[in-house]
Order: sequence, then C-alpha cells, then structure tokens
Amino acid sequence: MKRLLFSLLLVSLAFQGFTQDLKEVTLTNQIKEVTLFLSGAQVFETATGTLPAGESVLLVKGLSPYLDEKSIQLKGLGNFTIQAVNKRMDFLSEKEVGEKVSALEAQIEGIQKSQTLAQNRLQILANKASLLSANKNLGSSQSGPTMAALRAALDFFDAELTKITSEELQVKSKITEGDRELERLQNQISAMRESQNKSTAEIRIRVKAALAGQGTFQINYLVANAGWYPKYDVRVKSITDALQLQYKAEVFQNTGVDWKNVKLRFSNANPNQNGQAPILDKWELNYARYTTVNKFALPQTPGSIGGVVLDERGQVLPGATVLVKGTTIGTTTDMEGRYSLTLPTTAKTLVFSFIGMRMEEMPIQGRSSLNVTLLEDTQALSEVVVTGYTGQLEKKALAGTNLTIRGTSSMDASPLMTSFVENQTTVEIQVAEPYSIKTNGERTLVDLKTYEIPAAYRYTAIPKLDKDAFLLAEISDWSQYNLLEGESNLYFEEGFVGRSILNPAALQDTLQISMGRDRSIVMQREKVDQYSKKRSVGSNITESRGYEISLKNNKSQAVTLQLKDQIPVSVNSNITVTTGELSGGTLDPITGIVTWEITLPPGGQQKLSLRYEVKYPKSERLILD
Repeated sequence: MKRLLFSLLLVSLAFQGFTQDLKEVTLTNQIKEVTLFLSGAQVFETATGTLPAGESVLLVKGLSPYLDEKSIQLKGLGNFTIQAVNKRMDFLSEKEVGEKVSALEAQIEGIQKSQTLAQNRLQILANKASLLSANKNLGSSQSGPTMAALRAALDFFDAELTKITSEELQVKSKITEGDRELERLQNQISAMRESQNKSTAEIRIRVKAALAGQGTFQINYLVANAGWYPKYDVRVKSITDALQLQYKAEVFQNTGVDWKNVKLRFSNANPNQNGQAPILDKWELNYARYTTVNKFALPQTPGSIGGVVLDERGQVLPGATVLVKGTTIGTTTDMEGRYSLTLPTTAKTLVFSFIGMRMEEMPIQGRSSLNVTLLEDTQALSEVVVTGYTGQLEKKALAGTNLTIRGTSSMDASPLMTSFVENQTTVEIQVAEPYSIKTNGERTLVDLKTYEIPAAYRYTAIPKLDKDAFLLAEISDWSQYNLLEGESNLYFEEGFVGRSILNPAALQDTLQISMGRDRSIVMQREKVDQYSKKRSVGSNITESRGYEISLKNNKSQAVTLQLKDQIPVSVNSNITVTTGELSGGTLDPITGIVTWEITLPPGGQQKLSLRYEVKYPKSERLILD
C-alpha cells in the first residue's frame, strides 16, 4: 500500500512539476444541481472562462475538500483538447485564516503583558498603602505631636492615600477593559477557526487549444458529509376521511461549500454501499459439538432512543449524523448536540459520524438513552492528494421513465413541485424550484410531495400488554408512491398523537401505518377469581385461569377492533393445556394467540371471556401469572 501511494505521489509531483511552467487560468464556476443520496451527494457544476492558445492549466476553485477524486466526470465544450484532470487541496484560504489568527494572538499577547504589569502595579500600590499605615504614629512616646505637625501629617496621609486609591481604580478599570478585550479576541479566533474559511479543493484541468477562445465545462463529482433521511407527516382527520401523507426530506450538508439556488434531486441509492452481488458458499453440516451457537438473546429494542454527541473535550457536536445501521432512518444533532430517533423493531446498532471524527458504531442493547463521545480522526484530510486521470467523460443522462404522481395538498401554501424518475435500480425525486442549503450542519426539511391516499382503518389492541387501542391505516397498492423506510409524525383528529416508523420495505400487499393510540376506546382486562383456582388431583395439580375483557366505544362513530390475547402453549408432554370459554375468539393452536374481530357501535359496550386450564405434576412448578 505504501509503495502504491509513493508511486501515485511521484506521478502527482511529476504532473504538478510539468504544469508549473504552464499558464494557469481560473474559471468561473457555479453549482447548478445536487443529487442527494442517503449518504453523500453528487454535485453538478458549470465552469466557463477564456482559454489561451497552446497548453494551459484551468483551475476550478472553491470546491468541497471532501470531493472524491475518483468520481470526477468532466465534459468540455469548445475548440480544445482535455489532456488531464486532477484534484488538489487549496490551503490558501487556510493560510489567510492562520495569518489573521496569528495577528490576533499577537494582540492577545500584548494585552496579557499589560495585564501582568497592571497587576504588579496594584501590588506596589498596596505595599505603599501598608507602608503609610505602618508609619502613622507621630512624635515620641514622651510627648505628642504639635498641632501644626498633626495637621501636616494628616494632609500628607490624605494626599498620598487619595493618589494611591485613585491609581488603583484606574489600574483595575484598565484590567477589566483588558479582560473584555481578551475575551473578544479569543471569541473572534474561535469563530474564525470554526468558520467556513477552511481549506478547499480545486480541480486542475490541463488543456491544449489551437486558438484562444471561450471554454465551457460541465463537471460532476461525489462529496461526503451530506445526505438525506426520509421523514413523513401522516394526518387523519377521521376514520371516514382519506389519509394525508406528507413526504419530506431531512437534508444535512457539511461539505464546506454553500449550495445557493440549486436544483435538488433525492435518490434512494447509496454510492458508498458495496454493489457486488453476494456469493453463496457451501453449507457444511457437522455435529453440534463442533458448531458454535449464540444462546444469548438480544434485549428488546426500545420504541425510541436519544442522547448527546460530544467530542473528546466534552464539547457538544451540532450537526453530527446518527443512523440506524442497515436502514434509511436517521437524523442529525441539534445545536446542543442532542438527537432523538424512533426505532424500528429490527434496530440493533446506531452509527455516529461527524467531520474530522472517527465513525462509531454503538449497539442499542435495549437502551432508550445513549450518549456518545467521538474521537478525532488524525488521518482526516492529512493524506497526500494524488493525481487521477479521468479523461474527457460524458455526463450520463438520467435513464428511466418520468412518473409524475398526482396528489392534492390541503396546505394553504403552494407546495414544491416534484416529480419521480424511476431508473433501472434507483428512484429519484426531483424538486422543480431551486433551493439554498448552507454548510452549517443544521437540519433542513424539504417538502417533497403530499398525497391524499384512500385508506381502510381498523383498531388493534392487546389488553394483556397495553390498555389502549391503536389505530391502523391500511393502504393497498402502495408501491406506486416510491416510499422509503423512515420516521413518521402522527396526527389524528387535528392533534399530534406520537411517532412511528413507516416501513414500505415490508413484503405485504397492504401497507399498515400505525396512527398511535386512541383513548376514546376504553378497555380493561381483569382476572376473575371465580375461575382462577388450584386443586390437587392424584399426582397432578390442575390450575384454572379466567379473565374478563371489558370494551367501550366512546366515539361518535362505529369502530372495527381486532383484539388479541393468548393462552399458554405446552412444550412438555407432562403439561396439558385445555381451552375453555373464548367468547367466539379464534385460537391459533400453534401460537396460542386468540383473536377477536369486533364491531362496536357508537357508545357500545362488550365483554369477552378467556378461560383455560393447565394440568402438571405435583413435583413441578409453573408460572401462570
């Protein structure tokens, strides 16, 4: 690896040395379009300028330092030939910032010297005052001072102490002003070091032209530290209305370059993901003693997780990205370094990343709070940038069929016009209006599309686990909307009811969206003592259990409710389970789950019974409650 880097370095130095004698021309460039991937972004720029006759090097400056050199594609329009293309870091702006910081640090040093002298002067004044106090006794021990001597001494002490006190006030005032100036200068240095005036990248294009003339270039490349996460607002006014689904993109970008009035595209592709098809190896079956089995069950995934992301000095990191590994569910930290995520049931690991920091993967392990400290990546932006020749490459046209999905919006403001482009392996969402996003790490929400979708509604409840009923919206033929897995904010009957996960990756024909709790349906599950007994019969013990589930619909319309409970399933031949009264419920003998399909009219009530009996040996003990 070192030998390869050394060889590439020699090629780079040779190219740079060869081009040192060539005339350099800086082109005028502007970002026109950006395609945001789930991780990373593809930037499309145009660059124009006047090319001299003969060979020259054209510079496209002010680019992101996180530009991937291997991804550069270039198309030139004009009477010239492109001979080579390479990327180089431009440390001029960093040098300018360094010079300004050095000047401010010199001012700080001068103020600190003045502060030291002022503190010394205060000490001298304090010593003078002590000396005067130590010599305030007048005359000898046998005779007191004359009136004239006393008056003269008082005048002397008054004048000297007044001068000392006055000078002390002046020196203290000067010290206070110096402290304020020091704080101002130190804040200015911190702001400059954290500002956008960091090192940038430049693309160097070596061309040869027979005649001087204009040249136009179309450039696109991949950059890191940018991306988007799908987000949703799901609104249901009532269970008789259509479901309103507002599709949003939470955008983050820390590329070091502002995007001003650019056209945005959002792609579900991930260029950083391995695109190699997997290979199925031989499955070698052997005795169990030669097989390693993980017997430790993972903790249950919590519904949500949050925390703070810090650096190694304990400072918060605004704009750090937090991603559920293997999904498109993620977010960025706020200005206080805090994050909050709703988790799918399959979530196992969170991935934390930030510019200049090492990426960290942290297992969730059933936790609902997870704070992370990211360590500095000492290799970030410190590697030698080498030459990579890409040649004159054509900008690839977007292939696929343009599918414009129609949908009406109930919002007062005019929504952004978007269209969906379905390519061979990816889907892109194009936003018609230009957008501006600064490179400050702040989360920016972009409205993509609002759909009015016909939906069927039903309630589901498991009173054994939760006393509330949950509303499910079921959408058929949902694949036409090209949705991705993401967090959804739930609004029901004009109120916010919670957060959930929208998972279009499911293989079912019907997409189920949980709309959260509906406390207008009241339920209670109680153990009935009359049917919960324990008795001994011969060498066995028989225990019976009975439960009563009470339901009431406090809504003004009828509701359909799917309710579930369970009876135990024996996995031992010496344990026998006998099913009793189920009030019309359907029992799955394999899982032991009992399901009721109930329709409750407005204000309607109903009671259900669940009874079973268990027989087992006296020498054993079972846990039935």
